[in-house]
Amino acid sequence: MTKQTALRIVALFLLAFLVFSAAACGEKEPAESGGEDKEPASFGWSKTLDLAQSDVHRGLAPELTGDPASLKIGVILIGDESEGYTKAHIDGINNAAEKLGIAPGQIIWKSKVPENDDAVAAADQLYAEGCRLIISNSYGYQDYMLEAARKHSDAQYIAMTGDLAAGVAAQGEIENYANAFTDVYQSRFVSGAVAGLKLNELLADGALTKENNPNNFDADGNIKIGYVGAYNYAEVISGFTAVFLGIKSVVPNVTMEVYYTNSWFDFDAEKAAAENLIDRGCVIICQHADSAGAPTAAEIANNAGKTVYSVGYNVSMLSSAEHASLTSATNVWEVYYEFAFATVINGDKLPTNWSGGYDVGAVAITELGASCSPDTASYVKDLESKLKKGELQVFDTSKFTYKGKTLTWAYATDTDGNFVYDANNVISDGYFHESYVQSAPAFNIIIDGIKELN
Repeated sequence: MTKQTALRIVALFLLAFLVFSAAACGEKEPAESGGEDKEPASFGWSKTLDLAQSDVHRGLAPELTGDPASLKIGVILIGDESEGYTKAHIDGINNAAEKLGIAPGQIIWKSKVPENDDAVAAADQLYAEGCRLIISNSYGYQDYMLEAARKHSDAQYIAMTGDLAAGVAAQGEIENYANAFTDVYQSRFVSGAVAGLKLNELLADGALTKENNPNNFDADGNIKIGYVGAYNYAEVISGFTAVFLGIKSVVPNVTMEVYYTNSWFDFDAEKAAAENLIDRGCVIICQHADSAGAPTAAEIANNAGKTVYSVGYNVSMLSSAEHASLTSATNVWEVYYEFAFATVINGDKLPTNWSGGYDVGAVAITELGASCSPDTASYVKDLESKLKKGELQVFDTSKFTYKGKTLTWAYATDTDGNFVYDANNVISDGYFHESYVQSAPAFNIIIDGIKELN
């Protein structure tokens, strides 16, 4: 983690303790908790979300009017093709380039770049080599990408998954810096429903009962779910909440335990975290971490006769967990990259923020494993259709509680760059509008039924 990023996270969490309706971590609680405790008007903010204020673009690629040969693209990557998250970005970039007629030689790759000043050097080198669209794929790069963008106003810079662009744009400082993400919380919800259907099957078959499997249930009779998360960022919290709500939409009596590895990619740490959760009785092991460590642990336990299954992220985990893997939530990065490439080729400025979900085909789940319940495919098809049409909202506030109450207000982002949550209430029409004020996930509320272990 970079020093700048660390300071930003500290600042955001300190401010969240004061004004944001979220529990930060473990047993800690905010000074002003939100919900019914204090209304937005007390802080001078509007209580109603003005959807027209969103500057998050959600469209597909524009018709190509420029010359694809005119664009040279630089890419800064946290990993390489051996790591699922980065591979998904590489595939997305290559697929979008092929579709638009961008030759492989027009793309320059910088792999395994540290999240420090090396990223600025890499961006500057890409600019010197003629790249006028420069992309980074990890949250920790965004400060360095911003530094590079300040130097070269004639190039456009994209810090994927970042959250600085809205504040930078509000300050009017520069116009060549953008963030993008997907509504991956939607596919996480669907992957959770897949796990819920498996639990239903286990319950119906008598393979999972409180009498025969006491370690798999808590004192209140809830089935235990485990989650291996990288960091306690909003991106991760939003994700495991979506998975949890997806499972609960099928099997209401579940509880989730979350263990953080404090790394995006650490096979051994992720495997150890999963083993810990399995020992604690978790039946489903989910993840927001980039290696196959957690699915591998689930596969070993499954082969040893334990009732445990896996839900992965980014790529199919069937090669690592043939029996335990149910599916993985994934991003279809090609959708955004095609949009970004076509926009720049046409000579237009990229929107400050972009995000899209099932409505534009930017999220999905991977192939279903053989261990999934028989009715899973048809169930998923119906669920995805409802999400695409907006008939189902993942963060429907009637489906969860926070500190025993229905959540009625929450703030999602800092829109002017001063690290203060100052956007309108993002709960409207009965649900939290994720990725609406900025593309990056903002839901960082630890809802009832979820417990952070570290």
